[in-house]
Amino acid sequence: MKVLITTDLYTTATNGVVTSVRNLAEELRSRGHEVKILTVSDTKESRREGDVTYIGSVSLEKIYPNVRKPITYHHPLIKEIINWKPDVIHTQSEFFTFRLAKQISKKTDAPIIHTYHTLYEQYAGYVIRSKWLGLQVTRILSKLLLLKAVRIIVPSHKIEATLLGYGMKNPISVVPSGISLEQHRRRITAEERTEKRHSLGIVNSDCVMVYLGRLGMEKSLDELLRYFADALRERASLKFLIVGDGPARAELESLTASLGITDHVIFTGMVKPSEVQNYYQLGDVFVSASTSETQGLTYIEAAANGLPLLCREDLCLCDVILPGENGYTYTNEDEFLKALDKIRLTPDWRAAAGIRSEEIAMGFDKKTFGEKIEKIYESVRN
Repeated sequence: MKVLITTDLYTTATNGVVTSVRNLAEELRSRGHEVKILTVSDTKESRREGDVTYIGSVSLEKIYPNVRKPITYHHPLIKEIINWKPDVIHTQSEFFTFRLAKQISKKTDAPIIHTYHTLYEQYAGYVIRSKWLGLQVTRILSKLLLLKAVRIIVPSHKIEATLLGYGMKNPISVVPSGISLEQHRRRITAEERTEKRHSLGIVNSDCVMVYLGRLGMEKSLDELLRYFADALRERASLKFLIVGDGPARAELESLTASLGITDHVIFTGMVKPSEVQNYYQLGDVFVSASTSETQGLTYIEAAANGLPLLCREDLCLCDVILPGENGYTYTNEDEFLKALDKIRLTPDWRAAAGIRSEEIAMGFDKKTFGEKIEKIYESVRN
């Protein structure tokens, strides 16, 4: 089968959409399918690198970080894809490359399947101040933009419920995005862990909360920093390792200073995708306050690296965190601090929870993901 995957994002190192696209393409190829990717270039020049076609673009940084808009929707490289005649077009973004996908579909009769990755109502605040108006715009645009999709794939029941609430009429399939467990099964040695922790100012007796991902206002890291500051009043041997970068970093660093916890919080900035597992393993518990996740691949990655999880309660976590078994969810600061103490003060439970996390992560292997997506492709072609 010839599969064309289109996405507005493909080069952002820690973005969940990018991870999902790469894993899907790799798995489909391993199953014997021919896969091409159509995306937006990081320059004004269009080019093809192997099976990836990049269409020249301009930055829309003033609207949202890392967003770029194609400067053309008609290019010889797009004509080449049309002549290739894909059997299925799998779109991963609702905007710029989705327009290209519709053009290609019209010329080739290839059905469009779309994966809805992002809860845009959580991000509308970047461009629309009114929360109510942002929600209404999101509902209307989502329905209009996806009219041509014969099937919508969502990574969790949380997103399924959201789209049904929008009044979406397209058939919807829930398929959790898979991750490459092989990378997250690699373990650094105890000596390497100690050495790396020391290089970051972390001593052996420290209990380390770790967050890995994009630093955006929708991730609610400010909440975690305030809870952490309160925790430090009676728990001095704590560190908070924040791995990643994003538009909220300067604001978060300023908040850290104002809370007087700079000596206990470590911002690493971006790290290489090939090394993210090493940073998970520097921590003792993975934390997140976000309710903007559609599935939260970083939660699954953290679990695969053998960490217990402590995260704000959210529907997308129902299959990832089993309270008391591999972590806890919280709804307020008191619940957060009590759970943190449980994790911090009971090393035997923490070790058992890490093993349970690894077992749970096995259910999100990319092979299972690839099999389910392949069946959907076959169903829309019949």
